[in-house]
Amino acid sequence: MTKTIQLSLLAAASAAPLAVPLAAHADWNGDHPAYAHALADLREARWQLAHRAGDNAVSRDEAQALDEIDRAIDEAKHAAWSDGKDLDNHVAPDVNIDERGRLHATMDLLRQAESDVNRQEDNRAAREDRESVLHHIDAALDATQRAIHDVESER
Repeated sequence: MTKTIQLSLLAAASAAPLAVPLAAHADWNGDHPAYAHALADLREARWQLAHRAGDNAVSRDEAQALDEIDRAIDEAKHAAWSDGKDLDNHVAPDVNIDERGRLHATMDLLRQAESDVNRQEDNRAAREDRESVLHHIDAALDATQRAIHDVESER
């Protein structure tokens, strides 16, 4: 073997271990990292609803929203798993909670989760799961909007 070939092989062998961590980090959350953000937003939206006092009319709507959020979380976990995501990768929610109240915060969080999930998806299995997640988020948005309406009209 010539000296040039030996040096080239040595350089390639030396650089390979450096490239592996970079490649792994580049796909840490896969092609659709928004699932982790959507899950964080959905979990925070659930917490906001579960820790809010309200009257019976609001509680019914909130209970429906909680049920839909739970379903959306389950479907988002499945979509993330189908897309090869790390389900233990917990990130902070995307929305800062303001003074308007927990129902409005829930709406903001659900809208952000919807935006996160509603991105291009190349994985067919994850795409089907995504549609189910979006369906449950939309139902949670509707129920939360009804709860807000009930509070604002003092029912």
